[in-house]
Amino acid sequence: MGEEGEGIMVDRKRGKRTGLPEVVFAMGKNEKALLGAVEGLLNEHPVLVTKANAKQLDAIMDRYGGDVEADEKAGVAKIGGNWKRDVGRCAVISAGTSDVPVAEEAAFSLEYLGIDPLRAYDRGVAGMHRVESILDVLREEPKMGVVVVAGMEGALPSVVASTLSQPVVAVPTSIGYGSSFQGLSALLGMLNSCVPGITVVNIDNGFGAAAAIYRGMRTWGL
Repeated sequence: MGEEGEGIMVDRKRGKRTGLPEVVFAMGKNEKALLGAVEGLLNEHPVLVTKANAKQLDAIMDRYGGDVEADEKAGVAKIGGNWKRDVGRCAVISAGTSDVPVAEEAAFSLEYLGIDPLRAYDRGVAGMHRVESILDVLREEPKMGVVVVAGMEGALPSVVASTLSQPVVAVPTSIGYGSSFQGLSALLGMLNSCVPGITVVNIDNGFGAAAAIYRGMRTWGL
């Protein structure tokens, strides 16, 4: 570990210790702290930044220029390329287009971890016919991981997991009307699914879903 100023203590060896490198969570960091954290890790490995706003992404672009790939809508950036290559494939399914920023955080994170994402967006339960085509693809590729991103009542992961053999990681989003309580309804719906074996990460945590898929693929060869 190392002190980078602004109270930032980066964990340079986490990737060797756990198989997953430290990722920079940008929310709440000022520019100096953010760039210090990135710089402290970049000496060891390519860096992924999550939950960054437009101003933070601009600061990263200004500092690292052509070494940066970013997605402002998803609030993510990677500096110096990907952590791994050719680990596997994973579908990222979103219930609605409003869930796409979180789905893209997951897909972008998967790419950083060396996993090729297959994107299938706007496949929610309001129109069940929309999800069938991607389910047909997944039935033909039993080694592909599956991330399902949904807000509102959070029903889509249960629908997907009920028809597939692959591990399913569910991501609740903070999308919905007042009684969705900023994603709590979706989270509780996913946790209380009657379909056994669904992994549920925290609200809007696309990176966490990608990390769960990566651990499974890396450890068990899914």
